[in-house]
Amino acid sequence: MHEGLNLVGGEWRPAKDGMTFRRSNPAELGEVVGEFPESSAADVEAAVGGAVEGAAEWAEASADKRSDVLEAAARWLEERADGLVAELVREEGKTRAEAAMEVSRTPRNLRFYAGEAHRITGQSFPAGDGGIVYTRREPVGVVGAITPWNFPLNIPSRKIGPALAAGNAVVFKPSPVTPLLAQRLVEALLAGGLPPRAIALVHGGAEAGAALAADGRVGAVTFTGSTRAGRAVHAAVGPSRRAQLEMGGKNPVVVLDDADLERATQIIVKGAFGLSGQACTGTSRVIAHDAVHDELLERVARAAEALTVGNGLDGGVDLGPLATDFQLEKFLDYVRIGEEEGAELVTGGLRLPGDGYFVRPAVFGAVAPGMRIAREEIFGPVLAFQRASGLDEAVALANGTDYGLSAGIVTRDTGRALEFARRSESGLVKVNQPTSGMAMTVPFGGLKESSTQTFKEQAGPSMMLFYTQEKSVYISPR
Repeated sequence: MHEGLNLVGGEWRPAKDGMTFRRSNPAELGEVVGEFPESSAADVEAAVGGAVEGAAEWAEASADKRSDVLEAAARWLEERADGLVAELVREEGKTRAEAAMEVSRTPRNLRFYAGEAHRITGQSFPAGDGGIVYTRREPVGVVGAITPWNFPLNIPSRKIGPALAAGNAVVFKPSPVTPLLAQRLVEALLAGGLPPRAIALVHGGAEAGAALAADGRVGAVTFTGSTRAGRAVHAAVGPSRRAQLEMGGKNPVVVLDDADLERATQIIVKGAFGLSGQACTGTSRVIAHDAVHDELLERVARAAEALTVGNGLDGGVDLGPLATDFQLEKFLDYVRIGEEEGAELVTGGLRLPGDGYFVRPAVFGAVAPGMRIAREEIFGPVLAFQRASGLDEAVALANGTDYGLSAGIVTRDTGRALEFARRSESGLVKVNQPTSGMAMTVPFGGLKESSTQTFKEQAGPSMMLFYTQEKSVYISPR
């Protein structure tokens, strides 16, 4: 184990200037999870330099070798699942059940990409002189992976896995909120046989992320996080390199007049308050038909009040703490803003006593389209209810934000569900399902301000296209 160090040029080392930061348990603030390097641009420069050298070695590895490394890393994670679950709960604040889901999914991600290593192929075309023209897909070289804290194993594995499968070296800059789990993922890859110079781990904050995005030796940057930070990454990467950005969301669930309200309540509560509301695809708005609005609001409020908030390691807990003091203050600020703008706080919205960032989930009624709680991403357990007189108005309200990540509808009418899917300005549409959660084998990406509209991630052809560059080769017989 190498807690508290970067991995640069195949060696574990502190930040060049010796600066560090601490990460504490958000459920027990006096418990320090670990101390890690506060990396500067100089550390990133060294990490990229080492990765450039490592990329040449890893690019020459066979598809079998790349696949075997990812398979072995998956086994390493599975063998240590119980310990990883406990560390994830302590570092990020998930419940034990939520952490177990992420820890079990991450090896499956790596295995999926292990298979992709064998599916990187080109095309061939006839030539007029009896020769051949063919294309080949080659690694881009060095990939910069900048990842968020809310899924510190799952999301990095969806970026690093395909990057390595394609033969690239990776410089990994995780969130400073979850440095320990990032380190565990790197340890798994090294234990699986990845050459140490094929991956670099650089801990730290905004300075390190900005330096990684701006380094011209990095051929591609993949980022998940806020729209504000994503715009800065996109500007730094520029037109001659490639960027894959998954950013913010303000995700609605439309509930029509024929909906099963018990089922709708379950879908909404899971989407809005799972992971303590800290999921990019989580539900933040409910747009309910006039005929069911009042009853649905009452049902959801009661369900929110029945949720148990506490330390994720304790049994029977439905919501863990918010991850950081920033998230806590943001939650409380938006509750205040909602009330000041005239929305009705039906339940919740309070910080709970105790040594941790615990809150009661907030449910607002009487939310107008222009209110900030209806338009801006909060990334916390705040749910805004809006009314609609029919499907047309519901679609207009659902599309009435700058974001387009995920959207859902609850109805028994397949025709209206399909119409909503067609008219929705979201990259992910869920029918009678929570807005959060998606299959490993399905492409994932948003529209509008939720994405760069370039390459999707998760799965599908465009995912591997991002991590490879195409070359056309013309051959004449003589």
